Amino acid sequence: MRVFLTGATGFIGSHILPELLEAGHQVLGLTRSDAGARALAAAGAEAHLGTLEDTDSLREGAARADAVIHTAFDHDFSNFAANCEKDGRAIAALGSALKGTDRPILITSAVGMGATGPGEAAREDVFDAHHPSPRIASERAGAALSAEGVNVSVIRLPQVHDTAKQGLVSPYIELSKAKGVAAYVGDGLNRWSAAHVVDVARLYRLAMEKAQPGTRYHASAEEGVPVREIAEVVSAGLGVPTVSLSPQEAGEHFGWLALFAGWDMLTSSAWTRKALGWEPRGPGLIADLRNMDYSVVGAAHGA
Repeated sequence: MRVFLTGATGFIGSHILPELLEAGHQVLGLTRSDAGARALAAAGAEAHLGTLEDTDSLREGAARADAVIHTAFDHDFSNFAANCEKDGRAIAALGSALKGTDRPILITSAVGMGATGPGEAAREDVFDAHHPSPRIASERAGAALSAEGVNVSVIRLPQVHDTAKQGLVSPYIELSKAKGVAAYVGDGLNRWSAAHVVDVARLYRLAMEKAQPGTRYHASAEEGVPVREIAEVVSAGLGVPTVSLSPQEAGEHFGWLALFAGWDMLTSSAWTRKALGWEPRGPGLIADLRNMDYSVVGAAHGA
């Protein structure tokens, strides 16, 4: 298939790209720069210049493809709500080019959108259109397209990692270096699910090839890693102490990250594994955190 891949030069998209090419697919990759276009060409893909704000370019790219994988997202979390709404508009534009066809579009969300209740693992069959997280804007946009007959599936992401980047843990590491402590909220037993980026890339390909309309998949290899354990390995890597904060102290310490710091994001991927035959094989989050180079924190680690 010819796949329009947004975020093709980003952290996850750059791993999806070779996964697709090695499986025999052609890739049309969205990029905003000439440098990105050159990188895509060198990798064996065709470049499509555009941005998330340029909805005409998104529609044009989707119209040229047999399938769409949408991973691009503005990761400026200080404007998280606005960026989630922007993602919803981008999804609507991409999907508009697929109406009246059975061509699939995979959109990206977060595992927290499948949360069921305190202490319970998030599940793929849960969709709450009124979820308090701004990230629900992406899934609402996808649901609206589904209602119009578009073949939409959702990949919900945990903390996606390797030894260079680890989802929300990367800005947490930068904050810990700046503050001089690796903090957690309360007893730090709230959990963040995780998966290695190569396993996540394979899941996107499998989901696109299966193309089951209306499905939601959880890309979690580890159901939940205690945040205190994350703090302890970051503490060792940076050479700073760990500290427990009250919920009241967390807001001032964590800033925008306080929205997530105390959140328990336990996640099940049992249905996903069975439906797609997905078996994660990459190293765990703690292993990658132990093996990363903390001397480059602040230079190579972004939000």
